[in-house]
Amino acid sequence: MKKYFFQTFSGVICLGFLVGTALAHCEIPCGIYDDQARIDMILEHITTIEKSMNQITSISKEKSPNYNQLVRWIMNKEKHATEIQTIVSQYFLTQRIKPDTKDYHQEISLLQQMLVYAMKCKQTTDLQNTAHLKELVKQFHQLYFAGH
Repeated sequence: MKKYFFQTFSGVICLGFLVGTALAHCEIPCGIYDDQARIDMILEHITTIEKSMNQITSISKEKSPNYNQLVRWIMNKEKHATEIQTIVSQYFLTQRIKPDTKDYHQEISLLQQMLVYAMKCKQTTDLQNTAHLKELVKQFHQLYFAGH
């Protein structure tokens, strides 16, 4: 009985690791890319960050703030800013932007600025940071899809 339990338990653990790995976009040359989906994901993350910032500001102004909710919104904001940084660095910078393209330096510059503004979104609740981030995504989208 112990033998079957151990085998089953080991199999479930291994499967759990494989499922987690399969959900992420890998860095092997698989050739399966959906650039527009990544842009859409970044924009969705920005919208979530904006909502989180608004909720943080609103809760902070309350006479008796619910600190549990405040912490949840802060963590949510941080998580989505990190997701943007991951997409920009792990997807675009390492896999999609090629040094031999004519717009290479402009694309790299826009992506680096997106990383900075995602970081600023973590640091503050200033909605100007999300506005800048949206504008950078728009500029990158236009430049990137004009050349690809």
